[in-house]
Amino acid sequence: MMHRSVSPAPPAAAATAMRAALLIQRWYRQYVARLEMRRRCTWNIFQSIEYSGQQDHIKLYNFFSFLMEHFGRSEGVCVSPPASLVSQMFGERSVCQDEPWEKHCCYTHIQLPDGYSGPHLTFPLTLSGVTELLHAFRNKQKLHARYVLQLLGKTWTLLRLMPNISTVSTGTHTEITICGDLHGHLEDLLLIFYKNGFPSAETPYVFNGDYVDRGKESMEVLLVLFAFLLLYPHDMHLNRGNHEDHIVNLRYGFTKEVLSKYRVHGKLILELLQKIFSRLPLATIINQKVLIVHGGISDQTDLNVISKLQRHRFVSALRPLRRWDWPPDPEPDEDSSVYRRRVQSLTHCSPLRRHTPTHTARHSLHAGTGRCVEEELRERRRLAEDPELQHTHTDADEWKQIVDILWSDPMAQNGCVPNKVRSGGCLWGPDVTHAVLDKHQLQMLIRSHECKQEGYEFCHSGRVLTIFSASNYYDVGSNRGAYIRLGPDLVPHFKQFQASRSTRELTLRQSVGRTERSALQALKMQLFAHKSALIREFQEYDPERAGLVSLEHWAVVVEKVLQLSLPWRVLRSQLVSSSTQDGLLHYQDWVNQLSVLQPNTEIANTSLLETLYKHHSNLESIFRMIDTDHSGLISLEEFHQTWRLLSAHLQTDISDAAIAELAHSIDFNKDGSIDINEFMEAFRLVEHSRAERTAE
Repeated sequence: MMHRSVSPAPPAAAATAMRAALLIQRWYRQYVARLEMRRRCTWNIFQSIEYSGQQDHIKLYNFFSFLMEHFGRSEGVCVSPPASLVSQMFGERSVCQDEPWEKHCCYTHIQLPDGYSGPHLTFPLTLSGVTELLHAFRNKQKLHARYVLQLLGKTWTLLRLMPNISTVSTGTHTEITICGDLHGHLEDLLLIFYKNGFPSAETPYVFNGDYVDRGKESMEVLLVLFAFLLLYPHDMHLNRGNHEDHIVNLRYGFTKEVLSKYRVHGKLILELLQKIFSRLPLATIINQKVLIVHGGISDQTDLNVISKLQRHRFVSALRPLRRWDWPPDPEPDEDSSVYRRRVQSLTHCSPLRRHTPTHTARHSLHAGTGRCVEEELRERRRLAEDPELQHTHTDADEWKQIVDILWSDPMAQNGCVPNKVRSGGCLWGPDVTHAVLDKHQLQMLIRSHECKQEGYEFCHSGRVLTIFSASNYYDVGSNRGAYIRLGPDLVPHFKQFQASRSTRELTLRQSVGRTERSALQALKMQLFAHKSALIREFQEYDPERAGLVSLEHWAVVVEKVLQLSLPWRVLRSQLVSSSTQDGLLHYQDWVNQLSVLQPNTEIANTSLLETLYKHHSNLESIFRMIDTDHSGLISLEEFHQTWRLLSAHLQTDISDAAIAELAHSIDFNKDGSIDINEFMEAFRLVEHSRAERTAE
């Protein structure tokens, strides 16, 4: 008979230690889970506010269209303010017109000042010259406008020769590196090169659009990428993103950055960049199996159409071409007067609205001044029957192709619907992914366009991969950046990074707390901008005007007014910690607490104050368009006229006296003109300054 050996019972001390270890482990898991929940909630706040802002720039473009409908043509309604203001905003541009870019830019006549200590470029570029440029940018030096114009001109010449869809082969041993959005984050780009190596024949790269806006070093990012493109044109591939668009650049900071860094030649640089953006390839295909586009696809995406369209005609993807945009011949000269008419006519069209055939909409800009895309397309198809107007159908289809690949996002459910979150492109499902990829015998779609917390994300059964390369996008610690290395087996390998050293030194709790405070501050700004609307909605739940609403009704109201998809009931404890009594909220007291966010300027008219803060970014974009000489100044009369136009379009009731009072209050030195930068500084929030002082 065999006897089993029985282990002796563990000592009491060992059992106690084991129980303690299990309790600590359970506590730590709960602690990490709570932090992760806070992190995801913070992420949702940032992303919702970002997409809300993208809808704002579509509204701004609607305003531009409204102006051109009413004041841009001779047959327009003749009302005050005069059409000259609109002409000032949308006058013909002089982008290289009928002459070669070298003659137009005249960079050879730009003299370098004696004290210039920045980098010097020689052409053709050499690797040592490009590394010198990188070293200078790392040390916060600026490249002189003479070299900027020369480099941009060479880049434009090269891009004109490139196809709409670049094709790349990995070869037997070569890995291709794919990077997503950079958004002016030079530190991220330099870190990628440090970790992965410079672009070369042995280390080819694909950069997938959105190089500019939001970040403070967009110009430097572009110059580095263009320099490597000129150095290795067969191994450096650049796709166009939705931010490579001069209308979007007005709203998100790149225009302002260029004009502040290059006050004398900034306008010319912007005009040349506008040409370059329209010439960037739209897609890249690796080994005939992996498609890379910035935004995504739709149920109507056709790579055969995309490969043949004339991409430079769509200087801005925010509107379709119209009849007066059409060239007189199938292959127009880019430097013709026809091009100038195209640029001018960008402002004549209806706003961007992408609809599928089953989702017909009847949307107008303002009082019937615009049409939705479906109405636009119906008219174009009718006109296409006229043999003299055969361009119509092609133009509409090509525009839709470009909008969809630049602006679209994937969704979990099947189908293809308008992307109302961004007000552009579509949301497409797994069935569309499989259909489009299978049609073109592709295995995978790699796209960017969306910030991801870990820098990348798979969806649609692994056939769609999002890559985002700007770390700390919303705030320090908000997200990691990532890039992909793709070998001959086409299996993606991810490399994550965090560019900010201060973030790497923070604990998880400190990092989450920092980004959470920043997100809540941004949310309070949104609440401040909607104070009047919030009070009106609260009063709907307070018929006796007792000044009280339930916390449940508070959540309903803020969700309705702000139109942000956020867990308001979870956020309630952080936003309404005071002003409550017996489960009820003193909503007037709560709204008044937002007064700590008052702007730095004193304006008696609170309605005007709120409206101005709500639209101050759009106003800045308009002012910079009016400021044709880029002096940074606009007259009081121009300010008055602009605000009257905008208030009419927004249907806000602001008196002329209130506008005049505002204009004089922000004319700080009383010289009869308004400094645009001082105007924007007046609407920096006090709470920001306090937070910055605390951080210091």
